[in-house]
Amino acid sequence: MLIDKKVTDLLDAFASPDPTPGGGSAAALAGAVGASLLAMVAGLPKTKTGTPEERAALDEARATLLKHRQSLVELVDRDAGAYDQVVAAFRLPKETPEEKAARTNAIQRGMEAATTVPVETLQECARAITAGRTVAEFGNPSAKSDLAVAMQLLMGGVQGAMFNVMANIGSLKDAAFVDRVKANVQAAQAECGESLGRAYQAAGVFEMMQQAAQVLGPPNLHPKGEAEAQPQHLAKLIAMMLGRLGTAEARRALEALAQSADPAMRTAASETLAKLT
Repeated sequence: MLIDKKVTDLLDAFASPDPTPGGGSAAALAGAVGASLLAMVAGLPKTKTGTPEERAALDEARATLLKHRQSLVELVDRDAGAYDQVVAAFRLPKETPEEKAARTNAIQRGMEAATTVPVETLQECARAITAGRTVAEFGNPSAKSDLAVAMQLLMGGVQGAMFNVMANIGSLKDAAFVDRVKANVQAAQAECGESLGRAYQAAGVFEMMQQAAQVLGPPNLHPKGEAEAQPQHLAKLIAMMLGRLGTAEARRALEALAQSADPAMRTAASETLAKLT
């Protein structure tokens, strides 16, 4: 089992020339680390205001996050197994018409398994992000950077899983299966966007990002040659997340940002407000 290895041995397994573990396992591992980090924040003794209700909500969120963590841990190995199934199918004999038909069927079943696993990874990460909303709302405010890191790890799991779905979806011939994959992926993506925005707002991560950008400059997240897009990128990211919330508080925040002295932020907020009207 991959997940039973020491951390250094697991990293060596990822670094080896063997195709497994690969990106799908890495996506699940990133999600498991993110869920673990959120569980840590939920378990901190101090809550936002110290009420028993906050403690109860955080304890429930922690239990939920640990369940998602366990599912993601299992997906690390399941993804490697799914890839091995595809490889084994391609190695089947293809001399006779019967062998060719059996091989084609085995390849399709293998590809479906190799697509189902990252979809489940995406869904588990999305559910953990949703549970993280409670942590953001009631957790210790001093741990908001830990919460932000956890959310980004989970989003890395979402995006990594998506790359694996994209790599496989064009090889699938079962239209009904493809439709189910699309529906599950779209639902999980929508859940991620709303939950991440609400969590960042509740924990004050948006404010932290703005303050950091003023001191450090916007993060250099774009490929080389697009550095001039950095202020616009950060502004659009913040405005987009607030727009997705759809709450009165989020709208007031957008209205305030539309009057910002920062031209990139002012433009992004104004454009988002225009789409909401």
